[in-house]
This record gives sequence, structure tokens and C-alpha cells, in this order.
Amino acid sequence: MIVTTVHVKVKDEFIQEFIEATIKNHRETIKEPGNVRFDVLHVADNPAAFTLYGAFESKDAVAAHKMTSHYNEWRQKVDKMMAQPRNGVPHTVIAPKPGSQW
Repeated sequence: MIVTTVHVKVKDEFIQEFIEATIKNHRETIKEPGNVRFDVLHVADNPAAFTLYGAFESKDAVAAHKMTSHYNEWRQKVDKMMAQPRNGVPHTVIAPKPGSQW
């Protein structure tokens, strides 16, 4: 199981546009083979901050995701919206055991 959280800070004037673009990416990502979960989270006390939570079955599934048209369209579209570069943090899953409760 490969889990990555991506921390994003968006320029204030692009918050709604970022949400719309990211929801579009979310809808396509969850259809991908190998995707277990893809959540879009909004930081409660900072309207310009978001966390994306992606769980994939394997490194190959992550690589395939990064080759999709919807992911690349999202990256190009939101690049101008970023207040700072996004920060992806890879994680190792401890619990639940991969595949058992996903």
C-alpha cells in the first residue's frame, strides 16, 4: 500500500477554482485500477489550505496515476493557483493492514 498526503496552499483568489479542479481530478482518480482511496480535505481553520490523501495498491498504480490525462490536466490547471509549491509526503501504512479494512 502506498499512501501520500499532499499539502497545498492556494492563493485566496483561486480557492473555489482549485476546489472545482481538484474534485474533477478526484472523480476520475477513484475510478483508476489500483486506487484504494483519494480524499480531498480542506483545513478547517485555513480556507487556503488543503490536504490530498491518496492510497494506491502499489508503486505501479501510483506511476500509472501520474500518467493519466486527468492528473496532468489538474497539475497544469492548479499550478498558477499555488501560493507555494505543493508538498507530497509519502507514508508507510501501519494499520489497518493493507487490504484488510480498506
